[in-house]
Amino acid sequence: MAEITAAAVKDLRERTGAGFMDCKNALVESDGDVEKAVAVLREKGLAAAAKKAGRDAREGLVSSYIHTGGRVGVLIEVNCETDFVARTDEFQKLVRDLAIQVAGMAPLYVDTDGIPADVLEAKKAELLADEATQKKPETIRPQIVEGQLKKWYSQVTLYDQPFRDEERSVRDLVTDKIATIGENIRVRRFTRYGLGEEL
Repeated sequence: MAEITAAAVKDLRERTGAGFMDCKNALVESDGDVEKAVAVLREKGLAAAAKKAGRDAREGLVSSYIHTGGRVGVLIEVNCETDFVARTDEFQKLVRDLAIQVAGMAPLYVDTDGIPADVLEAKKAELLADEATQKKPETIRPQIVEGQLKKWYSQVTLYDQPFRDEERSVRDLVTDKIATIGENIRVRRFTRYGLGEEL
């Protein structure tokens, strides 16, 4: 069994943001292997995040972001459970990252639950009526439409978009923060303004 040093625990804490004892236990469990310890913490964090998802999130921040040049601006509300967490640098950085994501990627909705039923039905009808879909056998058309809907979600819903140029989605980013911060976090709403749009 490898000796777990304070320096190793400190390094793991800085990498993951997890608590001291959680880091120490993960290092013990992974026999001192830092990469395995990160994976252990991630698994435990995601399990904990799933449990927290149903908890009330009524605190948080309303924040703004104005892109350089003043041509795009965003107002966003991100909720957490306590005002203590809302004041932390980590939470504030998350809110800023999410505002920048909205400014750059221009999602229309927070997640698929936020898409109005009539908009969703119209999109399904549009995808089903598409010439390429109509050329396919009738039995597989619903699967084709579902696949195209998922692609559409990744364009119009914030949570389903890829976060910047990373492999993970915005939903994965928020889930990771729930795991490390220890509170339920959710984007409640946002508004994006683009100079000259809708004129």
